[in-house]
Amino acid sequence: MEYRTLGNSGAVVSTYALGTMTFGAEADQEMAHTLLDTYVEAGGNFVDTADVYSSGVSEEMIGSWLASHPTEREQIVLATKGRFPMGIGPNDRGTSRRHLNRALDDSLRRLGTDHVDLYQLHAWDALTPLEETLRFLDDAIRSGKIGYYGFSNFLGWQLTKAVYVARALGFTPPVTLQPQYSLLVREIESEIVPAALDAGLGLLPWSPLGGGWLSGKYRRDTDPTGATRLGEDPARGMEAWGPRNKQERTWRIIDAVAEVAAEIGATSAQVSLAWLEVQPAVTSVILGARSVKQLAENLSAADVQLSPEHLELLGALSSPVISDYPYGEAAVAQRSRVVGF
Repeated sequence: MEYRTLGNSGAVVSTYALGTMTFGAEADQEMAHTLLDTYVEAGGNFVDTADVYSSGVSEEMIGSWLASHPTEREQIVLATKGRFPMGIGPNDRGTSRRHLNRALDDSLRRLGTDHVDLYQLHAWDALTPLEETLRFLDDAIRSGKIGYYGFSNFLGWQLTKAVYVARALGFTPPVTLQPQYSLLVREIESEIVPAALDAGLGLLPWSPLGGGWLSGKYRRDTDPTGATRLGEDPARGMEAWGPRNKQERTWRIIDAVAEVAAEIGATSAQVSLAWLEVQPAVTSVILGARSVKQLAENLSAADVQLSPEHLELLGALSSPVISDYPYGEAAVAQRSRVVGF
């Protein structure tokens, strides 16, 4: 396992984080604890969760593991999130001071700790003044409840605005952004990645295998079955079977990943993760797993190094389809410049 600083902070995290959205949904407490044991034994030290994962059960499972592993707790960099509904009332969601104050305290209680290392806004809130949210986060840092803060699912302009409002008001700036990012989903490279690089924020990609598509488990035009996410729910969210199966780009990428994997003696999942781990601004790739075998295989991506030729091949074949303006080749050329011209 390799380690990097957590965005523009001094905290050090492993390049692969353990995502725990499966805890309480696809993994019971015994399995969740086994996954945590496996992850830590492999050298991982970065655990990511959220209050909304299984309505708080994920945090509770992590909390019970931390309570029985005090030595490991000292080494774990612990992250959680707040913003999405945790009740039926109008103030049980969002990034207002009222909601986040309760959400953070509830997360700390479920996790059995007096602080988390990274607290993340799970999404943008169009109703709450940004200054109110950032002041709460700055106060939470000053009170010792959180060490750092970051965002998830922000657009480029939202990220940049938040960074510069925090600076203008003298608040502690954010350190990370958690976006969806994979060989299948690269649209963030047009605006969000440049915004993160400009601000010095580290990226924490979620769904790095595209909801299982990049693991090589699915076959073209063959409906998924069995104990897989799409086998259990083919219409599952943004990774739904129908729309992606119809895209030639999907299978072009999957086939290329499989070819590279065969050449270097790795799995498709490991190749996909290894590609993502070396992309600009990426700090730590978030791994989700429902079994020890799956987690162990994915963690082994830390030992996979892709050649420049393989990186170029995968990058070229997975380039997203974009219009001529404002992100096409000619438009990008308008914004570039070298010394002397």
